[in-house]
Amino acid sequence: MSVSQPYPIGTPGQPWGATEIQAWRSSHAIRRRYKDDVLAVIDRLRARFDVQQYGSLDFDPERFPLYCIRSRDWHDELPCVLITGGVHGYETSGVHGALRFVERHAADYAGRINLLVAPCISPWAYETIQRWNPYAIDPNRSFRDDSPAQESAALLRLVAPLRERLLLHVDLHETTDTDESEFRPALAARDGKVYEPGEIPDGFYLVDDSEQPQTAFQQAVIAAVARVTHIAPADGRGEIIGSPVIAPGVIEYALRPLGLCAGMTSARYRTTTEVYPDSPRASDEQCILAQVTAVCAAIDYALARA
Repeated sequence: MSVSQPYPIGTPGQPWGATEIQAWRSSHAIRRRYKDDVLAVIDRLRARFDVQQYGSLDFDPERFPLYCIRSRDWHDELPCVLITGGVHGYETSGVHGALRFVERHAADYAGRINLLVAPCISPWAYETIQRWNPYAIDPNRSFRDDSPAQESAALLRLVAPLRERLLLHVDLHETTDTDESEFRPALAARDGKVYEPGEIPDGFYLVDDSEQPQTAFQQAVIAAVARVTHIAPADGRGEIIGSPVIAPGVIEYALRPLGLCAGMTSARYRTTTEVYPDSPRASDEQCILAQVTAVCAAIDYALARA
């Protein structure tokens, strides 16, 4: 979309109402199947892990049940680890990275951690390859009390008993070219604001918590991922997506005030991964591997210091 062109839904300068939200939702067709891509994999894991339904989307409860995967031998004395994917449903490697980790690596940590994995928090957005939920709400700005996003509220309820007990939370995301071509222009249109173009970084990076930074932890994860894919460099201003780079491949956000998923608990170690799937230097498989590598490196670091 050209910067000079207005977003095709709404009136420039005016926030969306119900009519515009309905028009936006109607413009998005099903492009892949949550049942085939996600639920089928979860079903295969039932023989080795406990699978729990923790909610469903009222938009279509039968089509969009929400599932998590838990360690089968849960022991209260063990440290607890939370892995989340698909908060933004279009960020594909986050969903499949979470599932791949459970399939191939979770058993390596049996008896050492209690593991809770929510691999696809936003299944409608997964099917339509969208950032928002069906009501044009960003779940990743909605992890707060009285959340307006049912995807976020359901996860908050699930995690509530563990909120103060978690050692680690890794939230798996992507930054894509469509962030600039579609999702940020849509955000500006929805809110009645002017779209300000940004720059998409080429490579993997992490988002730390500016209110409780763990720079050495973030650097250890970056070092592990650098062995499987390239790390995003800072731009000419020393930034990545508008935030100062505080270590190679690491920026910081105020996670909890922004309502971000990675800020929903009091875990000592928290990070948001950001894979760049549109890079000519990274394949789909590399993107999934980067997510899995980040999870394993994060757990190894946290356990070594628990």
